[in-house]
Amino acid sequence: MALRSLRLLLLAALLAWGPLAPAPSRAAPPPPGFADLVARLLPAVVNIASTEPSGGAVGPAETPHPPGTPPPHPGPPGKLPPGPVPGAPGGQLQSLGSGFIIDPAGLVVTNNHVIARATSIAVTLQDGTTLPAVLVGRDPRTDLALLKINPPAPLPFVKFGVSSHQRVGDWVVAIGNPFGLGGTVTAGIISAFGRNIQEGPYDNFIQTDAPINRGNSGGPLFDMKGDVIGINTAIFSPSGGSVGIAFAIPSDMARIIVGQLRVYGHAVRAWLGVRIQAVTPEIAQSLGLKRPTGALIAGVVAGGPAAKAAIRSGDVILKFAGRAIRQMHSLPRIVSESPIGAKVPMVIWRDGHEITLTIRLAEMPGGPMLAAATPRAAPSPPPALEIAGLGLKVAAMTDALRARFHLAPGIEGVVVTAVAMGGGAALRGLKPGDVIVEVQTHKVTTPAEVARQIGAVRKLGRPAVMMLIARKGTMRWVPVPLAGTPATPSPAKPSPG
Repeated sequence: MALRSLRLLLLAALLAWGPLAPAPSRAAPPPPGFADLVARLLPAVVNIASTEPSGGAVGPAETPHPPGTPPPHPGPPGKLPPGPVPGAPGGQLQSLGSGFIIDPAGLVVTNNHVIARATSIAVTLQDGTTLPAVLVGRDPRTDLALLKINPPAPLPFVKFGVSSHQRVGDWVVAIGNPFGLGGTVTAGIISAFGRNIQEGPYDNFIQTDAPINRGNSGGPLFDMKGDVIGINTAIFSPSGGSVGIAFAIPSDMARIIVGQLRVYGHAVRAWLGVRIQAVTPEIAQSLGLKRPTGALIAGVVAGGPAAKAAIRSGDVILKFAGRAIRQMHSLPRIVSESPIGAKVPMVIWRDGHEITLTIRLAEMPGGPMLAAATPRAAPSPPPALEIAGLGLKVAAMTDALRARFHLAPGIEGVVVTAVAMGGGAALRGLKPGDVIVEVQTHKVTTPAEVARQIGAVRKLGRPAVMMLIARKGTMRWVPVPLAGTPATPSPAKPSPG
C-alpha cells in the first residue's frame, strides 16, 4: 500500500512539472541559400584569357606546376594551372583563368601565374563582352597581379573584406571559370587558416573545402556579406580535380599588395637582410631554449638592416614588433607588412639570454648576383683532425681544399674532409666539402678551435653541438649529436627573410 502511494505521488509530481523540454541544439541552422548573394556578386567576376608562346621555355601558366614548386596533381599542394584551349591560332596557347573587378573604372585582380608569360590578355565580363587588358603590376612572391580594362561604362565591382575576422567553419562562396566553363559558383566552409604549402616565403593560405578546379585561379572567395576574403590559388589533389582541399590568398595580404601594385606597379616590402631556418627541438636544446620557437639566423647580409643592428648568425628571433615568432615561416610575412624606414624592436635569444634590439627596416632590394672564380689547381690536401664522437674529420682552409671541393673564394672556415658512416655528422647530412663557419655561434678557422668549442658544449651537458655549415652558396645551422645522443633527420634549408 505504501509502495502504491509513493508511485501516485511521483506521477502527480511529473504531471505538475509538465513534459520535459528537449535539450537545446548547438548546431547552427543551414544557410537559407546563396542565390541572392550570387546574383549580386556574379557581374563583378570575370574570365581571363592570356595568349602565350607555345615554344621555347615553359612558364608557370602553361605547366601543371611551376618550376621548383610542388605539382597540384598528383602530389602535394601546388598552383592551379589555367585551363588550356586547344587549337589557338598562330601556334600559341590560350590559357583561361579567373579574376574580379575591384574598381568601376576596370581594375581586375587575378593570380600572377595566370598571366605570367602572356603576350596578350583579354577579360570577358559576365554579359559576354570581351575587352583587352593591360598589366598594371604583378608580384610573383605572392602570386598576385593587377590588370586594367577600359569599359564603355562603369562596371559592377566587389571590395576586399577582413580575412582575419573570419573563423574556421564560416561559410564561403567561390566564383570562377573552372575548365573554361564560365561563371561557376561553388560553396563550402573555411577549413583552416595559416597554411604553409611551400609556395613561397609569404605563405599564409586560407584552406577551404569549396570545390576549386583548374581555371579557378585568381577567382574570389566570398564571405556571406559578399566581401572578398580570399583569392583562390592552389589545390591539393591526387587526381587533378577537386578533393575538397583548396587554398586562397587571404584578403588581408592581398589588399596591401594590390594597393602597392596600383601605385608602384610592383610590391614594396620591408627587409631584414637575413637568412633563417626553423628551430627544431634539438636546436633549441643546443642553444638552451626551453622550447623550439622563433627563427634561427643562418646568415646576415653585409650592409643590410640586420647587420647594421648588430644581429648575427646564431641569434634566434623570438619577437618582432611585439609579435611572437612561433614558427620560422611567419617572420618574412610579418616583416614584409611593416612600414619601410620604421624602427622596430626585436627580442632575440643570444648566448642563453633574451636581448632586445632595435632595427630600422629598409626596402627589399633586387636579388644580388654572386660572383664566382675559377679555382686554382693545387697539390694534395693537408692532414685532417678527427673530431671524436661526431664521426668527421676537418682541416684548415687552404687553396688545395678550395680546388678539391670547388669552394668559392669568399668562404672561410674549417673544411670537412671525411664523414664516418653511422656517425652523428653523417646522420645529420654532413659530407666532405662542407665548411664549418661557426660552432655554437663562435667563428672557427682551425680544427683546434672546432674541437675546443665542442669540448665546451660537452661540459654544459647539451645533447648536440650547433654548427653553421656552408654548402654551395647557402648556409644553415645543423645540430650535430654528440656521442651517445640519438640523431634525427637534418633540419630544413634556410629561407630568405
